[in-house]
Amino acid sequence: MVSLDKIRFYELTLQERSEYLRKQTELTEGEMDALTGLTGLTAASADKMVENAIGVYGLPIGIAQHFVVNGRKVWVPMVIEEPSVIAGASFMARLARAGGGFTASADKPCMIGQMQILDTKDPAKARQILIDHGSELLAEAAKIDPVLAELGGGPRELDVRLIEDSPIGPFLVLHIIIDVRDAMGANAVNTACERLAPRVEELTGGRVHLKILSNLADRRLARARCTIPVSELAFEEYSGEQVRDGIIEAWAFAAADPYRAATHNKGIMNGVDAVVMATGNDWRAVEAGAHAYAARSGKYTSLSTWARNTDGDLVGTLEMPMAVGIVGGATRVHPGAKAALKLLACKTAGELAEVIVSVGLAQNMAALRALATEGIQRGHMTLHARQVAAAAGAEGGMIDAVADRLVQEKNVRIDRAEAILKEMKR
Repeated sequence: MVSLDKIRFYELTLQERSEYLRKQTELTEGEMDALTGLTGLTAASADKMVENAIGVYGLPIGIAQHFVVNGRKVWVPMVIEEPSVIAGASFMARLARAGGGFTASADKPCMIGQMQILDTKDPAKARQILIDHGSELLAEAAKIDPVLAELGGGPRELDVRLIEDSPIGPFLVLHIIIDVRDAMGANAVNTACERLAPRVEELTGGRVHLKILSNLADRRLARARCTIPVSELAFEEYSGEQVRDGIIEAWAFAAADPYRAATHNKGIMNGVDAVVMATGNDWRAVEAGAHAYAARSGKYTSLSTWARNTDGDLVGTLEMPMAVGIVGGATRVHPGAKAALKLLACKTAGELAEVIVSVGLAQNMAALRALATEGIQRGHMTLHARQVAAAAGAEGGMIDAVADRLVQEKNVRIDRAEAILKEMKR
């Protein structure tokens, strides 16, 4: 057995990493088995989660290291099939530690429910009627989920919008804002909208058509910030100032150009989605909210910002909607998700959102640093080469041997991997 206190985590074997993580955390043997794939979601459980289930589909889960969020060390589980993401996030988190780690915050967990109100004779008058009866509607909504109310959640406010220009003419949209506490909140919000619809129709004389939550959760934002000392950015032939300025210049491209911003934000979501998936949350909802928020000004742009402070250090910030929960749904059904949440040790949905947005910022920095210096392919292809070698049929130690050749030749292609493997076997 390798001495675990004298070697890097990524250099350990699968078994050694599992043993090390178990010693460093409060996970039980069963919970570790759920994370490592020895046990976990069964086909029988999957059959209760989705329709027409035929089994379970696996993805790799890894641990991002070195994260300090609001002064707390965090082991971050990430589910993703793409190489270099976990390594990149971990390395950037280590650099961020030199500046105190990540400072993060999250809004109250308020979600928006929408009701589309059609066929009113006078939309402006109907709007005012809803505003005048706002207290009544909120009081009625508060009765729908007494458990949520006991936990300190429930409806908070109403907002009535008049859509004057649409393909079907003018109509009203009623927003109900609900504090969903530690849940993602879709079920609570949708139920409230459906239960209020008859009274809304009675008040307005119109017809309530759609009754559904919005994934543009701009009442539920999460923010992260980090400061990287310029001295920590230097490597090889690159000075810290060169790396800092290169990152800022690369960010400016994304801030100004939507074609670049799409890829820039995809890099952020590489980190975000991986943690959202690991914890059994709805990554599609988070993706939708993120990209809609990036276009809130009418122009699609970067979710993050990068600049230099008065000391010359690099400062990064990220703000985005983060509708995630630690109760309900797959977070309580999937054994791996339950173990991942315990590993993160987040006591509230807000704390989970703070960790996730910090990972997104770290991953964004990793991509910008690579793009602004050695290019994205060098590190990415080094890790990707192992996948290509395995796909070509290499096994065991041959995987690394073939991958090393591919990297040396700067030709990471499956046909070349197959040729190298054939040559080695001879």
